[in-house]
Amino acid sequence: MARERVHPNYVAVWLWLVGLLIASVVISYLPISRGVAVFLIFVAAFVKAVLVALDYMHLRFERPLIYAMAIIPLAIFFVLWIVLYPDIALR
Repeated sequence: MARERVHPNYVAVWLWLVGLLIASVVISYLPISRGVAVFLIFVAAFVKAVLVALDYMHLRFERPLIYAMAIIPLAIFFVLWIVLYPDIALR
């Protein structure tokens, strides 16, 4: 028997995305240091990317192999970045 999938509430996800967008714009106008503002905006962007990937791309319902296909290249990227950063930064 086929297992039924519950579809996400697309309107609620969209409202979260709009709310995070507005929060990012408001953060840029707050009287905080530039580094903190950029960090918070990047956190909001990461959360938005996760929401889109899980709900609109339906990755929430995929097998673990899909996650491995996404995580392994990211891990390789970060390892290479850590290894090569001193060569690039101290050039």
